[in-house]
Amino acid sequence: MQIHVVSPGDTFVKIAQAYSISVQEIAVANQVPDRNRLVVGQTLVIPINGQYHWIGAGESLWSISRRYGVSVEEIVRINKILNPNHLPVGLRLYLPQKVKQIVETNAYIDPRMTRTRSATAVDKVGEHLTYLAIFSYAVDREGNLTPVEDQLPLSAAFKDKVSPLLVLTNFEGGQFRKEIATAILTNEALQDRVLNRALQIMAEKGYRGLDFDFEYLGAENRERYVVFLRKARQLLKAHGYFISTALAPKYRGDQRGVLYEGHDYQAIGQVVDFIFLMTYEWGWSGGEPMAVSPIAQMRSVMRYAVSVVPKQKLMMGMPLYGYDWTLPYVPGGKFAKSVSPQRALELAIRYGVSIRYDKTSQAPWFRYTDTQGKRHEVWFEDARSVQAKFDLVKELGIRGFFYWVLGNDFPQNWLLIEDNFVVRKLT
Repeated sequence: MQIHVVSPGDTFVKIAQAYSISVQEIAVANQVPDRNRLVVGQTLVIPINGQYHWIGAGESLWSISRRYGVSVEEIVRINKILNPNHLPVGLRLYLPQKVKQIVETNAYIDPRMTRTRSATAVDKVGEHLTYLAIFSYAVDREGNLTPVEDQLPLSAAFKDKVSPLLVLTNFEGGQFRKEIATAILTNEALQDRVLNRALQIMAEKGYRGLDFDFEYLGAENRERYVVFLRKARQLLKAHGYFISTALAPKYRGDQRGVLYEGHDYQAIGQVVDFIFLMTYEWGWSGGEPMAVSPIAQMRSVMRYAVSVVPKQKLMMGMPLYGYDWTLPYVPGGKFAKSVSPQRALELAIRYGVSIRYDKTSQAPWFRYTDTQGKRHEVWFEDARSVQAKFDLVKELGIRGFFYWVLGNDFPQNWLLIEDNFVVRKLT
């Protein structure tokens, strides 16, 4: 695959000719909303084996070799270059397929959000997933689990050889509740009730593992949570199940805040099979406009994580969404609207605005004025931002990555998984 960024004057025909491919193949691969309209800054993933590079002024085979990780000798051989010391500007070079890293992947799905589409959402991308985490069986103060309509996504997961994970949360009324977590973590009888009920459901429905997504625990529950996870591990391993947990994105062990203080990376890493690090929501619906997952912040979290947890236990989080803010941003004012990458692109095309790319955060964004005269700022994901995250996964050498949340179509993401990785299947 190759990422093409639309420039002024580009057309689908011109792009297709440059890559020796048909317009139809590009349009279908990217599920373009309008084949007659492109906007500057829009990305297209070109579905070819390997990729092309057009020689620019001052470039040499050595610099191109370094950029793409292909030896000079291989570039010369493949392209049948007669004089490596004379490379005309604009010459198209072909570069071979990348070496692919084996990873595990996961995606969370909330059947309440996707409803009857949950099976379709899984089936569309099941070949690219190792696990499917179904959100969520919420725990109440008496240790009961709120039921989830999970049969449709479970059936799709089994069909696509994806291992389903049952997600336990302290979620109530649209929020994570510290008081629910405290009630469970301070009462062994309630813990036993929660775990035994979870085991019963897992056996009945075919789940392969249990994922704990207990958030906003506070410092008082830090050690209690680790003790609870140790108890859970003992029970789960006796039945051959995985145990995992989702953790808040921390830069250091003593990071302040109720979201962070209850998650002890090092201690939890010694207990669970793998950890889902929630490296997203720096840009969030109630905050000021910015990238959801800026690459520098993601790297800082991951560098801390690999310093205290074995790499083979770490899964980096990636968003399948962005936000559309109404300007001017006012703290405590109207929340931003969540948008899929495809919806963001449709907005840019509809209002005829160019898409910019912030190199610091490695994320695309644009502004537009709607039909009511209101100004907006949109940050989202595209092929470039996804590739930057995949490069970080490969740089770190971790177990893999995961997504929040299925239900938003983003074909470029799945094309780039195929180009960068081999996804491990467990069944």
